[in-house]
Amino acid sequence: MDVDSKVKELLKRMSIEEKVAQLQSIPVDKLLDGRKFSEEKARDLLRFGIGQITRVGGSRIGLSPRDAARTVNSIQRFLVERTRLGIPAIVHEECLAGLMAPTATAFPQAIALASTWDPDLVYRVASAIREQVLSIGSRHCLSPVLDLCRDPRWGRCEETYGEDPYLVSSIGLAYITGLQGTEISRGVVATTKHFAGHGFSEGGRNIAQVHLGAREFREQHLYPFEAAIRVAGALSVMPAYHEIDGIPCHANRELLTDILRWAWGFKGIVVSDYGGVVQLGTVHRIARDCREAFKMALEAGVDINFPDVVCFSELVEAIKEGTVSESLIDRAVERILKLKYVLGLFDNPFVDESKVPETLDGENYRRLALEAARKSIVLLKNDGILPLPKNISAVAVIGPNADSQRNLLGDYHYDAHIPKEKEDTSIKVVTILEGIRRKVSSSTRVLYAKGCDVASTDRRGFEEAVRIAREADAIIAVMGERSGLSPRFFGKTFEETQYTSGEGVDRASIRLPGVQEELIRELHRTGKPIILVLINGRPLSIAPILTYVSAVIEAWFPGEEGGNAVADVIFGDCNPSGRLPVSIPYDVGQVPIYYSRKPSSFREYLEYQAKPLFPFGFGLSYTEYRYSNLSIDPVEVKPFGFVKIGVDVENIGRLDGEETVQLYIAKEYSSVTRPVKELKGFKKILIRSGERKRVVFTLPVETLAFYDRYMRLVIEPGEYRVIIGRNSEEVLLEGKFKVVGDAVTVSEKRQYFSHIEVY
Repeated sequence: MDVDSKVKELLKRMSIEEKVAQLQSIPVDKLLDGRKFSEEKARDLLRFGIGQITRVGGSRIGLSPRDAARTVNSIQRFLVERTRLGIPAIVHEECLAGLMAPTATAFPQAIALASTWDPDLVYRVASAIREQVLSIGSRHCLSPVLDLCRDPRWGRCEETYGEDPYLVSSIGLAYITGLQGTEISRGVVATTKHFAGHGFSEGGRNIAQVHLGAREFREQHLYPFEAAIRVAGALSVMPAYHEIDGIPCHANRELLTDILRWAWGFKGIVVSDYGGVVQLGTVHRIARDCREAFKMALEAGVDINFPDVVCFSELVEAIKEGTVSESLIDRAVERILKLKYVLGLFDNPFVDESKVPETLDGENYRRLALEAARKSIVLLKNDGILPLPKNISAVAVIGPNADSQRNLLGDYHYDAHIPKEKEDTSIKVVTILEGIRRKVSSSTRVLYAKGCDVASTDRRGFEEAVRIAREADAIIAVMGERSGLSPRFFGKTFEETQYTSGEGVDRASIRLPGVQEELIRELHRTGKPIILVLINGRPLSIAPILTYVSAVIEAWFPGEEGGNAVADVIFGDCNPSGRLPVSIPYDVGQVPIYYSRKPSSFREYLEYQAKPLFPFGFGLSYTEYRYSNLSIDPVEVKPFGFVKIGVDVENIGRLDGEETVQLYIAKEYSSVTRPVKELKGFKKILIRSGERKRVVFTLPVETLAFYDRYMRLVIEPGEYRVIIGRNSEEVLLEGKFKVVGDAVTVSEKRQYFSHIEVY
């Protein structure tokens, strides 16, 4: 019997209560007595079965890997042996930059992974996360985030892969395929979120409404999700909290059914964001009670409610009364059951407890975390001071993020996500100070002072910081942000937590918080050169202090090996190769400042130009590259054809390095306004000193399609500029090709990426 037949047969046997139970999830701590599974507690909660179990590894209780696996097995055993139909549950976890669980590897935060511009590396990171998720028995990850970070005031920029749909799609594709694996029966379901447009909310406020025209919404914000479904085969989608033109995403049938399922052919499940269904009433006020909210969500295309059992008895009663159609429930349950069969849970829902390690973070994972952190670091400024000599006489390490393990983590790393009284972490996190101490010679004096807190106005630490700075040959100032969930979730204040980035942590200013800028100015007065290291999650406006520092290193939230990675860059053991996945503004008043705006968006302000302080794709190196020999073949091409674009890149410096070759395309005249340029290909390559390599992009003309004034997806004839750049602003080589013939409508099922070869 095939899977569809098995699902339909099982559905016939299910009571209304058993069907509604499949639409629900339960936080694992409700099934535990202390730290152990309790059959007594489970009896009432699981008597009809359950769709999903919420975050066993990521429970606030802090289960060890072995306890987590044991708990998963206990729950599944109860469901299989003690419920009437024996339907196992899917256990889901947060996996944004590593499994969000104690002892799991804390890889660099998502925005840092995007800064690598290296999909192959991101694939390996996601594959490692899959291994750790599977080891504790979980099968579903609520990642990746495919939102475009178009407003740095938004606290969740750190969770994204940047501002550009092509880059986000490329990194997202790698992450999804790494999580799900080659066979989903041995893989982990990836969840693309937040569907869609969440990163461009009104005022940068989390969950606020999004103002987007249909054309921009489809071309820019839906593009990464479309590629994720059509190319990567993502099996789960999570709607966003916000509304678009008055329709909340959790109640948007056009989005969740017409586009997602009918146009794109999505076959997986749509899972609510935590509390997203209930918010249809409590926040958006389009539902008077939970029955209305669930009916709206189910009709739109939501299949399962996270994170807790909500409206169970009311929904059962509504079905029996006929106010909610049972066929609506059946549709969602079929999808959930089919996924459980595809995952192989009906064959074996258990994990081998004997193979679960005491700690998930092994040495091979730490080496991968170090590689990812090193490749994610972006050198923004260097007047020649870097790299520092390891035998420097004395160095002063100063700043609120210099000696903090906790502050190197992003909002969905376990130790940042779970509020704790102490700053300790469940894994070893190498601080910047520790990494520097390991790196310098035995004769080097490493002096340390905190100077100030991240967001405090307390200046009492300035005196000590200035004192040690005067004793040093160079200052390494480690500044930035502190990430976490909105303290309101935990009944705390921002003053208590010092959180300045993360979910629900939106800012009206994007300058360094607290008195950090003042501290930089005080250190500058000592006359000693300053190397500014930024530990942060959003693009920060550092224009007011840029002239005071000799070098700037953007490290984002680099994870557990961040200290070693930063030290490797500072002292020259790593040639920096990260590139910005976002544009960094001079000031918040320039927002939006993303590079691919329309031509009308580039008039200058009275105070600033219309371009950013640091452009998308920017990043310096300790070596130098020369580009030459641009070739474009053919120079005339028909729709659905291909254009080969080749360029030579030579390392003319003294050090080996990795360069990211970036291809942008622009169409100056179109039937509707178009972005000034768009990324359509990139490749990160290792080029040794004195070596030259040729990079050839095979560009499908289909990737140039856009929605015309009649909302048809078309390839339009005309001239297209080819731009090879070191970043989105620095044009190195330029040429043209022409698409000939008539405008042609493109099937929704199209090609999304260029193919790249290196010779």
